[in-house]
Amino acid sequence: MGNENFETVIGLEVHVEMQTKSKLLSPSPVHYGDSPNENTNVIDWAYPGVLPVANKGAIDYGMRVAMALHADITEDIRWDRKNYVYPDNPKSYQTTQLHTPIGRNGYLDVKMPDGNVKRIGIEELHVEEDAGKNTHGTDGYSYVDLNRQGTPLVEIVSKAELNSPEEAYAYLEQLRRVILFTGVSEAKMQEGQMRADVNVSLRPHGSSKFGTRVEMKNVSSFRYVEAALEYEEKRQAKIIRSGGQLRQETRRYDEPTKSTILMRVKETADDYRYFPEPDLSPIHIDQAWIDRVAAELPKSAADRQKDYVDELGLEPYDAEVLTQTLAMSNFFDNTVKAGASSKAAAKRAANYLIGDVNAYMNKNQVELQDTKLTPEHLAGMVKLIEDGTISTKQAKKVFEAIMEGEEPEAYAKAKGLVQISDPATLLPWITEVLDANPQSIEDFKGGKDRATGFLIGQLMKKSKGQANPGVLNKLLLEELNKR
Repeated sequence: MGNENFETVIGLEVHVEMQTKSKLLSPSPVHYGDSPNENTNVIDWAYPGVLPVANKGAIDYGMRVAMALHADITEDIRWDRKNYVYPDNPKSYQTTQLHTPIGRNGYLDVKMPDGNVKRIGIEELHVEEDAGKNTHGTDGYSYVDLNRQGTPLVEIVSKAELNSPEEAYAYLEQLRRVILFTGVSEAKMQEGQMRADVNVSLRPHGSSKFGTRVEMKNVSSFRYVEAALEYEEKRQAKIIRSGGQLRQETRRYDEPTKSTILMRVKETADDYRYFPEPDLSPIHIDQAWIDRVAAELPKSAADRQKDYVDELGLEPYDAEVLTQTLAMSNFFDNTVKAGASSKAAAKRAANYLIGDVNAYMNKNQVELQDTKLTPEHLAGMVKLIEDGTISTKQAKKVFEAIMEGEEPEAYAKAKGLVQISDPATLLPWITEVLDANPQSIEDFKGGKDRATGFLIGQLMKKSKGQANPGVLNKLLLEELNKR
């Protein structure tokens, strides 16, 4: 709650760029970071007479997100034009789905800051096109890059069921995780792949009537959403207490001042002059299409966490960390398939991914898929540790090697890191050390534990640190008990 007098009511409209190969209505490629206006064609530039064609892959991806959010799929879709004039939109309208959104009546279960799970309703989901990007130069000119123009978006509209900035932050985190596990988008906020329009109002506690809604457009980070809402709670409460009248308006969050700034008095739907898109045919989604997309939908983070705990014996915390991203979860799954399938091996593989691999990625500022590590090599190293071929100390060197693409077993052998476990090799050394240290034998028989430690030390020195400690200790005790 923002304060003791009012209840905060929040709804979020989240736009997610979908990673299709081409744009929603043109064959131009979808790439981030290319030279300005490189990925454009006559459709993106809105040349007279050009005709768009809807990207079937974008419809597939929109359905994936709708299914992941438990929404009902709309069987008959038609497109609408949302008219507005702005430099980043050459055709002066956006193609969207006002009247027939691809999904309706979904929900998202969110673990809130107090530990309770709250179900937030999803009003609807639309597939639509993104706008270009304006850059205001220091030379007095503004520049337009239309590479992003026409990139397919899925817009996810929540119901107004969030009641604090903290709840909004938790909702966005969970929504991003769901998006990641559909495989539709990497949802990188820093690349503009996930942006939020924030709607917030205040009302007296106990009232069922919504207050005057204020919208904040294109907020580009979860922290900014939280900070913008915290500011708006205070600003709106101050106006209401002073007897002032709130206006329905659009504001933007200004990070340097940690405040929101008025952009314009809010438009209504009538201002956008929506009408049916005449250049695109309606789309019918039959059950066979729905079934195909459902079969292609990756397993959700929640389902994977349950499997990791129930089937592989991982701790719930470890399972949650492994499912922070689809790339990490897939890598772990493939490591298990490659041989780290026992509970002990799976736990060790998880520990390496959560600890050493994450540390390597943070240190080198790389994503998992950009490293040279493979699931097969990680599973191979885990197997070497589990069967005693290498020790955990030796594994540190092997780990460094597999992060550079080395095959673990071949590297361990080449570098002399393989432990000696063969009794035929160890027993002569044990006999030699015992014969040379009769006093240690007497100390052992007298119950002095440190005698064993001394003898192990001598044997490790003789083996140049390569004897398998577990096997060595077992054989030594057997030989001591014979004397």
